Amino acid sequence: MLNADAPWDAFDSRAYIDHNYRALLEADAEIIHYVRDHFSDHFRENSKRPVLGIDVGAGANLYPALSMLPWCDEITLFERSAANVRYLEEQLPSFDRDWDSFWNLLCEDPGYRRIDTDRRERFRQAVRIEPGDLFALGRPEGPERRVRRWGMGTMFFVAESLSTSHEEFREAVSCFLRALEPGAPFAAAFMAGSKGYEVGDLHFPACDVDETDVKEVVQPFAPKTEIRRLANVSHVVRPGHTGMILALGHRQR
Repeated sequence: MLNADAPWDAFDSRAYIDHNYRALLEADAEIIHYVRDHFSDHFRENSKRPVLGIDVGAGANLYPALSMLPWCDEITLFERSAANVRYLEEQLPSFDRDWDSFWNLLCEDPGYRRIDTDRRERFRQAVRIEPGDLFALGRPEGPERRVRRWGMGTMFFVAESLSTSHEEFREAVSCFLRALEPGAPFAAAFMAGSKGYEVGDLHFPACDVDETDVKEVVQPFAPKTEIRRLANVSHVVRPGHTGMILALGHRQR
């Protein structure tokens, strides 16, 4: 099944959250630990902030956006599914308390802790929800043929979870990385070995990828990227899922 054939607008956001994010899983806690430190280390050594951030394929997952919150004055949540866009719009005034456990883990770093008391207001002010097709990212737009770029970015469980096609997987990762400014820090997470997944009564496609697949598509844009296979697979999110892969790097200058 290709991306264009999947029933994205009927995606059951609440069912997805109930299965994946109602409680903080150990695998997500491990991801948050590495992503938090990656972004915090970058901005500790680079004074250029705040920046524009983007979460590509935000879906019904807020913790990638929360991981960028201290460092951005604007965060674009870029999402194709009309159902997920509605969920994000509902979260904008004051995001659900379910996300507090994710935020509390981020707050183990002082960069996040300093905005703890006004995190919901910061989120409301910073976030911009943009419906769109990620395959158009990083390409010239408008009569002036300008390319939009962001100063940091995240893409979590998206490129391998939109199609059974390895070609579409590679193009999705490439579009994400092309949309980043030179030097921009990024974090991208992938399900390894996923064969597809059910949300409510609907089936959605996935592409079976491993560390080599991720490395081959990321390195031309970010040669020094750290690609890490996460150890904890105690919670099997999808049939055939064999682990999670995390890529942390900087867009090549």
